[in-house]
Amino acid sequence: MRSDNSKINDIFKDLSFSEEEIKIIESVFHKSTYKKGSILLSANDIVDKQYYIYSGCLRSYHIDSHGKEHTVQFGVKDWWISDYTAFFSTSKSILNIEVLRDATLYRLSKEDKEYLYAKIPQVESFFRKKLERAFAAFQKRILSNLSQTATERYISFINKYPNIERSVKNYHIASYLGITTESLSRIRKELLAN
Repeated sequence: MRSDNSKINDIFKDLSFSEEEIKIIESVFHKSTYKKGSILLSANDIVDKQYYIYSGCLRSYHIDSHGKEHTVQFGVKDWWISDYTAFFSTSKSILNIEVLRDATLYRLSKEDKEYLYAKIPQVESFFRKKLERAFAAFQKRILSNLSQTATERYISFINKYPNIERSVKNYHIASYLGITTESLSRIRKELLAN
């Protein structure tokens, strides 16, 4: 049986839990709210949490040795975000996570995630499937960056994130696509002209 008013229904949409399991899950997910401009994670931080995005918009990015930002991921409602390289290893964060639009997040620690796996096996299956899809998406992104034109990458971007352009700055989109803001403007003009 599922609780009708539980955040768990939003996070684990396709799963059913007993009332006892819902209580266990709710005990380890912690709600936080962040204002636009907040930094959720900085490079070199220890990463022991991942976040479910209930509302808002975030981005993870890397700053290279020349000070240039490279956006790795945008996070919108119903997505998860963290520095997964650091989360799954003992290394420190290589990414920063910034709140682009006021956000409500549910954080889950690594320790609590392991606890859930032991107590509720279907949660482990849920996260495994999420990870598999995320890995496939990142692999597709790498291939598109290697093989598609900037225009093709932009079209894929707006299909993947149809409403995000209202929430993010042009240089965020350009850094995600691996192009300059001038190239982004040119691509938009060319697409509008066609």
